Amino acid sequence: MTFFKGFKEDYFGLTDLEVKKYQETYGKNELLQKKKKTFLSRVLKIFSEPMFVLLFITAFVYFFLGEPRDGSIMVISVVFICTIEFFQEWRTDKTLQALKDLSSPQSTVIRNGKIMTIDSEELTVDDLFMLKEGEKIAADGIIIENYGLGVNESTLTGESDVVWKKIDLDKDESSEHWKKNICYTGTSVTQGRAVVKVINIGSETEYGKIGKDIFSVDSILTPLEKQTRELVTYSAIAAFFMLLLIVFVNFYHMGSITDSILSGVTVAMAIIPEEFPVILTVFLAMGAWRLANKNSLIRRIPAVETLGSISVLCVDKTGTLTKNQMEVKETHFDSKFNETELMTFACLSSETEAYDPMEKAILTYSKSIGINIDELFNGCLLHEYPFSSETQMMGNVWDKEDKKFIVSKGSFENIINLCELNESEKVNLEKKSIVMAKKGYRVIAVARKMDVTNINQQLYEYKLEFVGLIGLMDPPREGVSKAMKICNDAGIRVVMLTGDNGTTAKSIAKTIGIKNSENVLTGHEIDSMSDNELLKKIKITNIFSRVIPKHKLKIIKAFKELGEIVAMTGDGVNDAPALKYADIGISMGKRGTEVAKEASDMILLDDNFETIVETIHDGRRIYDNIKKAIGYVFVIHIPVFLTALFAPLLKLPLLLLPINVVLMEFIIDPTCSIVFERQPVEKGIMLRKPRMPNEPLLDYNLIFKAVIQGISIFTATFGSYAYLLHQGCKTDLARTFAFIILIAANFFLVYVNQSEIESVFSAFKKFKNDMVLWLVNIGIFGGILIILYIPSATVIAKTVPLTEKQLLAALLLSGASTLWWEVIKLLKRIKMKK
Repeated sequence: MTFFKGFKEDYFGLTDLEVKKYQETYGKNELLQKKKKTFLSRVLKIFSEPMFVLLFITAFVYFFLGEPRDGSIMVISVVFICTIEFFQEWRTDKTLQALKDLSSPQSTVIRNGKIMTIDSEELTVDDLFMLKEGEKIAADGIIIENYGLGVNESTLTGESDVVWKKIDLDKDESSEHWKKNICYTGTSVTQGRAVVKVINIGSETEYGKIGKDIFSVDSILTPLEKQTRELVTYSAIAAFFMLLLIVFVNFYHMGSITDSILSGVTVAMAIIPEEFPVILTVFLAMGAWRLANKNSLIRRIPAVETLGSISVLCVDKTGTLTKNQMEVKETHFDSKFNETELMTFACLSSETEAYDPMEKAILTYSKSIGINIDELFNGCLLHEYPFSSETQMMGNVWDKEDKKFIVSKGSFENIINLCELNESEKVNLEKKSIVMAKKGYRVIAVARKMDVTNINQQLYEYKLEFVGLIGLMDPPREGVSKAMKICNDAGIRVVMLTGDNGTTAKSIAKTIGIKNSENVLTGHEIDSMSDNELLKKIKITNIFSRVIPKHKLKIIKAFKELGEIVAMTGDGVNDAPALKYADIGISMGKRGTEVAKEASDMILLDDNFETIVETIHDGRRIYDNIKKAIGYVFVIHIPVFLTALFAPLLKLPLLLLPINVVLMEFIIDPTCSIVFERQPVEKGIMLRKPRMPNEPLLDYNLIFKAVIQGISIFTATFGSYAYLLHQGCKTDLARTFAFIILIAANFFLVYVNQSEIESVFSAFKKFKNDMVLWLVNIGIFGGILIILYIPSATVIAKTVPLTEKQLLAALLLSGASTLWWEVIKLLKRIKMKK
């Protein structure tokens, strides 16, 4: 029988029978699969929207009345709009697969007394698996043999420091969430080796629990989605009752069931803002395209608008606010030495091929002050004292030019105890280390011993000579302070969530300008709080230290309970649940894990915090312009509704048929939304406070303005229609004349409402070099000519050709019905000047 040797003990591992038994009990080492939405369920959800239901009803009515061509046009229009909606909704959730990809595909285990390599999914509880440098850990396990095992747990904790594992924990360490005697799934070994006994697999691992948290979070509607859905729902209810009323009134006066049903459906379509899907899709899609050009990739289109309304921005410190790269920031050396000697000894006490971020920083800084690293390591390395979590120090014994000496570095407390210093010297050095630590530096001490004769077994057996202190720090990213000031001016509260200690977090926060940086709340304190206590605390706390995934999620939920619109930035697996629950989840594109990216609404392609500010700036501009566009839509629905209502009441033929309403949507709404989308940003937009989540899209001032403008357009449209019929004109000609007035009024209204102050002429001047807008303008009038003078188009649109005088008259009337608002704006400008 072959046993595994090479560690302190010999191991046999599980037998095949035990493996089979455990796998039947615990299952495979796989993460939970989330049930994906089927294609049919996605389509049915979209088609269940009130506006689409009504359009389907209209198509059915046409087919029922023997008008298959008109019915087919309606169905095509519905399919077109729903296709756009479907691509918004269709987002495959790859979070689980990303979690699985982070696990090691194979593991080395001891079974039946033999070493073997198996697929990681075959690991089971109580398995013994071996770890060595460079491997990813495939299951949660407790360490039973440890030889200098260093693990990079940044994908879980968000912190870049190497975690040095140990077998026995101190009392304080036992209460920590991330235990130093346990290896976690998805993390990677940077140094050393170990034998580990599996304690959890699959969804029971810390990775698996994060996966559960992610999938337990339902998609949250954005404020814009909530408001538009409410508006459409209320409109649908009103439309239903109005449909019944109009059908009854029309049938009572005219006795025609066909005209009655079509009139009722037209009124219902006029009330329901069926243009919203197209307008919002075009608007937000173009906003997402613009943001992509600024290194912000939008994964969830409605997030474009929400960006402009966030009131709380929760950020992870490491890699988001900081460079995620340690740097030497300060040195302090004994009077017998200089900085070059200090850094030389620090380098010689490091690994010759450094992996640890602090050792990399020491080598980089040493090169910058003129130390030749290649020549430095030319001597003979006689012995190594590897870093251990118990001693918190390491050292090397060198032979250079026939002189043996030892160099060592590590925690201040442990190194200082090995140095020959009097009490006064120790007190002074301790004060200096505290001063450096308060600056947010990670302080390490360096010592040496020259003329070594005997090489001892342990580093602590030497009496060393103190050389100096080195303060290292993961510094703030460039531009973060400027971006933070803009956030503060814009009324956006920035909150830091970090796994690091409170001292470091406070130092960084103070440096970059986060408000209330003195108030720090730890993850341990959060655990001991009730939900109500947390709600009170977060009102005055912007720094949260030593937090783990469940804390981040709890904090985000608390902010949302307070009515805040919350954005969350992050790059690690530990950020994923909070990223998904936040109103806006923002992940880092370069160093972010796939899990974080898939759980987020937006990915920063350049990992630049300043880009977030740019997206907020654009988000506010987009919301402003969406309000203008929705106000415009509301105006246009008023004359459509009133014409459909008054025609049967006055016993006149229908002015607008359902097909005319659909054509208006295809010809006018998408093109006009492009005009509004391209409106430049208002001055001082980043000096405003975030808008309230319950702020209505249609406030009283906007509704009042819309009603006045809508009635004006209705008067020109319906008045012309009634006048022409009274003069004996055919119904088709009168309908066409009025329909052209309505379409042209759409065009003029867009430019009239592009600003509350600036004139329509300034708008044309502003866009004179914009080829897109020129194409839009040409497209609108080209569409008018097509539905008037192309025979096949006139059949579909139910129109007839107009003479040149009739067309000019219709355009003049449409201009008069809208451009009169310029007088109101002129009076406003005069008042402002006074």
